[in-house]
Amino acid sequence: MMCGAPTASQPATAETQAIADQVKPQLEERENKKYATFKAVEFRSQVVAGMNYFIKVQVDDDEFVHLRVFRSLPHENKPVALSSYQTHKARHDELAYF
Repeated sequence: MMCGAPTASQPATAETQAIADQVKPQLEERENKKYATFKAVEFRSQVVAGMNYFIKVQVDDDEFVHLRVFRSLPHENKPVALSSYQTHKARHDELAYF
């Protein structure tokens, strides 16, 4: 993995789902909305001073959100944080850097 360059999109893993689940309350608070469905389907990662994760999450049959999540370096001992997000996405929308 090259430092600074996002990886290619790949299918979500159990670790990706766990990261998405950790930031779900942050998204729900910002959107003032509860999500019954919250399934990570695809992700990209980017090495920075920590790690950025770009995660495509299915929140309804045909509705997706794109999350940008930051995980700090282990010695900083900080929780993952929702850095940014995009709503009203579809399954075919590319998971791009934002």
